[in-house]
Amino acid sequence: MLGKWAKVILLTALLSGLCASVQANTTVADDDAASSSAAALPDNMQSPVRVALLLPLRSSVFGAAADAVRTGFLTASERKKDNLVITIIETGDAAQDVLNAYNDASGKYDIIVGPLSRSAVTALVQSAAVRKPTIALAQPDLPDAADQHSPRQMVMMGLSIEEEARQVAAWVEHEKAPGKIFAVSTSIAWQRRAVKAFTQQARQQGLTVENLELSVPNNALSATGLAQLGQRIQAEKPALLFVALDAAQTIQLRSAIGNDIALYGTSQLNPLTLASATAAVNAAANNAAASAATGTPPAADNRLPELDGVRLIDMPWQLQADNAAVMAYPRSVANADVKPNADLERLYALGIDAFRVASEIALQRSGFDIDGVTGQINVNMAAGATYFQRKETQAVYQDGVAVPVANQR
Repeated sequence: MLGKWAKVILLTALLSGLCASVQANTTVADDDAASSSAAALPDNMQSPVRVALLLPLRSSVFGAAADAVRTGFLTASERKKDNLVITIIETGDAAQDVLNAYNDASGKYDIIVGPLSRSAVTALVQSAAVRKPTIALAQPDLPDAADQHSPRQMVMMGLSIEEEARQVAAWVEHEKAPGKIFAVSTSIAWQRRAVKAFTQQARQQGLTVENLELSVPNNALSATGLAQLGQRIQAEKPALLFVALDAAQTIQLRSAIGNDIALYGTSQLNPLTLASATAAVNAAANNAAASAATGTPPAADNRLPELDGVRLIDMPWQLQADNAAVMAYPRSVANADVKPNADLERLYALGIDAFRVASEIALQRSGFDIDGVTGQINVNMAAGATYFQRKETQAVYQDGVAVPVANQR
């Protein structure tokens, strides 16, 4: 079962290889023939705010991600009947197609939500075309020397593996023992980005970090590379490892180097949805009771006890069933024949919070905080440039599932 997690694509980076779409009951229209999906406004509500949701819903690459975001956005709109009229506009995959759709929408709507892909957001940032409040659903790919502030009126609220890595760096500053940190990745793009962000942040904090990249022949970490890493750990005694890896790779790493050294990582260490993790814990308890009563071995489940003690960052939607914001919204509903997908759940949660940010902007609030399902959100649009910050939840693996740590830093 674990082998498939090595192939899970980082949907927060919006790469290819998505699973079947989350279902949503909503009308989708091509660019100029966009249709409103909002309920009729009450008579006492005047001057509705027009919101355009730009998504590549028919894309073979981004379609499932777009569907998950759309479903979350519309779910949130149903829970809070604001003075918003939502129109879903389908875009193409190519950056220029998205720019054309954006330019058309910005002349007709008050708030634009999208684009969804990194390439399209990058093109939009570089086009200087942002002239309406815009909620970007991905992070741009910009050179290090580029100004990292968002364009005026543009909220960059896409899920960011780099920001998670920076938050992990801030976390370990408070908890690490003296010594060097090894930052471990493979050549996969998102892993390199995570290591780069972690290393830059950690060094700014005065920590010593060495980056180590492992090869992945045959879709598994190199046995030779793991052996060499184990030897270095024994010889140099690093304080901890930052692992920019997925869950399956980290299990393989741990089996090679042992459990004595502390490991920290990103949300990609958590391939379970909150619902499936909760079900796994309950099933394990029932299996244990049945096993004790019958004398038979307990049935296997999808928990990951090999990761117990590993620390990570993830969103409340994935970790906190008792969080007030999380409890306010239903879980996403996928096709019955599709296995739960944690990255699509994260994108569904992104859709929920994108609607909530749009609602605040519609009220002409230039600065606000939201207890979001993707994290604690702060937006400031008052200083000529727009700032967005999301703080996610610190967690640790216990009994095979990720749970929030008791004392959040």
